[in-house]
Amino acid sequence: MENQGGQVKKKQKTYHFHLEWECEFFFTSVKDKCVCLICGSSVSVGKRGNVERHHTQVHGNFARDFPAGSTLRTEKVNQLKANLKKQQCLFIGPTKKANAATEASFKVAHILTKHKKPYTDGGMVKEAMTAVADTLFKDHKSKTEIMSAIADVQLGANTVARRVSALSADAVGQLERDMIKCKWFSIQCDESVDAADTAQMAVFVRMVFEDASTREEFLTLLPLKTTTRGVDIYNVVKKYFVEHNVPIEKLVSITTDGAPAMTGRQSGFIALCKADPDFPKIVNYHCIIHQQAICAKVMRFDHVMTPVIKIINSIRAKAKQHRSFKLLLQELSAEHSDLLLHTEVRWLSRGKILHRFCSLLNEIKAFMESREEDTTLLSDAEWLLDLAFLTDMTEKLNQLNTQLQGKDRTISDMISAVKAFKAKLSFYLQQLKNKRLQHFPTVVKMLDSHAGADFVLDVNKYCDLMSKLGQEFEDRFNDFDKLEPCVAFIANPFMEVDITEISEKMAELFTVNPVEMEMEVINLQNHVQLKSQQHSQHFWSLVDPENYKNIHQAALKISALFGSTYLCEAAFSDMNVIKSKFRTRLTDEHLNDCIRVNLSAYTPAYTSLVDSMQCQSSH
Repeated sequence: MENQGGQVKKKQKTYHFHLEWECEFFFTSVKDKCVCLICGSSVSVGKRGNVERHHTQVHGNFARDFPAGSTLRTEKVNQLKANLKKQQCLFIGPTKKANAATEASFKVAHILTKHKKPYTDGGMVKEAMTAVADTLFKDHKSKTEIMSAIADVQLGANTVARRVSALSADAVGQLERDMIKCKWFSIQCDESVDAADTAQMAVFVRMVFEDASTREEFLTLLPLKTTTRGVDIYNVVKKYFVEHNVPIEKLVSITTDGAPAMTGRQSGFIALCKADPDFPKIVNYHCIIHQQAICAKVMRFDHVMTPVIKIINSIRAKAKQHRSFKLLLQELSAEHSDLLLHTEVRWLSRGKILHRFCSLLNEIKAFMESREEDTTLLSDAEWLLDLAFLTDMTEKLNQLNTQLQGKDRTISDMISAVKAFKAKLSFYLQQLKNKRLQHFPTVVKMLDSHAGADFVLDVNKYCDLMSKLGQEFEDRFNDFDKLEPCVAFIANPFMEVDITEISEKMAELFTVNPVEMEMEVINLQNHVQLKSQQHSQHFWSLVDPENYKNIHQAALKISALFGSTYLCEAAFSDMNVIKSKFRTRLTDEHLNDCIRVNLSAYTPAYTSLVDSMQCQSSH
């Protein structure tokens, strides 16, 4: 081996410690160094000659006092080794204890954030732990050590804040590694205002990997300090992508809440992304749940909703009146203990308050009569039937909305739920025309409870309303009509399809080669072994990505699609708890950290976090 000057460089020899040197020369090995057990000195090169020279010249008397091969010499060596171990533990022990205390503080901070608690609750947790330990280990011989260990845990407000930031950074690191590793990803975006009137843009990501597995994670919370126009949203999102090296070329789709700032044709967020050459060709669509909620507004029935809300508000407006009503419900052993207030922005609110109102109709009427209030409307046959019909229909819409909610909901599940509801609407309409009311239990109950009264069901009015609702569903979900054949084919690739048509649709949406895809579809549908695995949950992980490049790519992209902005909506609910009116001074950075730690499914790498810092006991 030659160095830069052309001279031959001699290879350095490696020397190893031999165990017999312990009894022979009172030496031991500590971190690959030869250390004298008598004086603690070490030799520069662990050769036998160096070890023997040190022992002979410095500790020559030991050979006389402890003869070689004697039991006395062996006992002396073991004693000196034990003393050295004690000295090492004297330094290692406190370090291990401090590391354990730091790891415990990380775990407590993680639990506090998962439960959306403020940083200051760390002190309360420590106080509770001390009280519990003092009681449970009252007569335990190690009580002092246990209490000391708890006292060392760092749980001050500032410390918990730092711990949460470190946990958030760890989750970001794991997410960034997954985004580099994934094949494709989609994002969902929505915007809301926090308790300090700052507009916050929530962004979630759904990644699909080579084995067709998927993962949904919180990406970031981006504050919008001034306006919330499409260009503002585009700028903050693009800036985040660039700063965090997000692989934009893997982006497949963007799901939004359908607001003009998101979907505007010229200056909307989606339009600006499509005009940016850094962004690939993407699929975009309006959140399915938002569209379903908009469709439901066709059935407003204001002549029903307005009086119902007015009656509920009048009962619950004054504390004394509200108490009297709840007492009446208790005395009458009513089905429910109270009425619900209506909240327009909550998806399920209208259906729930109508169902509760109908269940307590007799009790409400009795309470209003006791107060000598006008109850004419609550006895009107036409109004009561309208109330019952609206209650049944909102209940069905709520069932659909609930099916569309949840984490890890695939686009296939959502399209199937909407398609099934459209079919149910047609079926309900036909049943209603034939005056078969099995699917309208509240209407049936209303007719039965007023059998002697002049209750006439106007079928035509309700049929017109249902036809209008069905048409609204057809018009609203045309974006998903284009996607449905592709999703259906990927869900069941062995179904009978027009190969040319499905290949062209795939090419239009997912940038695949339609000619190559036609051949791949034919080969796949005639592959005997793959056909036997068609019902496997991991079917697409069995398909060779080399032989079926285009169809495999389309399948993975469809797996990456979001169907709604449900995760964003759920995150905003958590945000309102985390940054409440009592924590309005929480900074945007800390809010982002808290939401990330609260929502992330990643397991924190506690050992790495502890090793990355200097651990000290609590003061």
